[in-house]
Amino acid sequence: MTMKKTACIALAAAFAAALAPYDMAAAPARRAASRPAASPAAKSTAAKSAAAKPAAAPVQTRYRKSPYVGALSLDAVSGRTLFADNADVEAYPASITKLMTAFIVLDEVSAGRLKLTDLVTASPTRSRLDVHLRQPSCIGLKAGESMSVDDLLRVMLVHSANDAAVFLAEKCSGSVDAFVHRMNAKAKSLGMTSTKFYNPNGLPPPRNAKERNFNVSTCKDLALLARAILAEHSNILRYTSIKTYEATLPNGNKQRFVNHNNVMVKDRLKVRNPDGSEAADGLKTGYIDAGGSSVVLTGKRGGKRAIVVVLGSTSAAERDAKAAALLEDALDTLSL
Repeated sequence: MTMKKTACIALAAAFAAALAPYDMAAAPARRAASRPAASPAAKSTAAKSAAAKPAAAPVQTRYRKSPYVGALSLDAVSGRTLFADNADVEAYPASITKLMTAFIVLDEVSAGRLKLTDLVTASPTRSRLDVHLRQPSCIGLKAGESMSVDDLLRVMLVHSANDAAVFLAEKCSGSVDAFVHRMNAKAKSLGMTSTKFYNPNGLPPPRNAKERNFNVSTCKDLALLARAILAEHSNILRYTSIKTYEATLPNGNKQRFVNHNNVMVKDRLKVRNPDGSEAADGLKTGYIDAGGSSVVLTGKRGGKRAIVVVLGSTSAAERDAKAAALLEDALDTLSL
């Protein structure tokens, strides 16, 4: 484990109890972790008891359901809807938020106000909220250390590094608050009428926050976001199609990251084209306890591109299976 990764984990551990959002589904695991280890005999008895009882169903809420809160697939070019189920229902996009962060960064690059080679310097933490917004997943830069815009986009979109999103936001707008204002203005301009951003990375509010503000969106809005970024910045796929990435940290250490998009990474989930090539090439997954697992996925077949959104699944397995099936069906339809 590199020194940076160790620092990142230590930072999160030090503040986890005070800052982690409360979630009923996670509470049993936290209680179990605090109990003393059971004897071999007790473990055997527990195993027999567990085998005799069906597994408890995942906790479901308004924002995380089985198989999902909402799902949508469409033609990326025309916007024609191919499948829709609760596409206008609000849920928590979590790290899918980082697509909007990347959108604004790439807008800055296109306008010439920012270069991919520009260095971004990590700012010091000034508050407990600063610490919270940089907790894992993270790259773990210390205040004063720098990485390029290009590298931070990679770790943000491949590893879903929350601190990378913060540093890019500060680089573009001077502060996180100013950047979030731009995110919401951009969402409005794209017609994302049911979307509200409170931070650039999708993290839930700290447990003890006075205002319990979660980033919120819908399948329809996230599909609009995906269509727009693919149309205006096709080089987003240069980042989101990466399966593994080795980052060189400021101290010279290297850290390897694997994309969280299982439909691209895991063989059993890959969507194949007739010629054997892989169809899926992006965009972004997301997960928080309160909002479950979500994904905005895109893929191409025979010159046709589809976008799939699955929002608020109770598990990554449900999300991935549904997303893969919807992408397969969408590409089949578009290829007719």
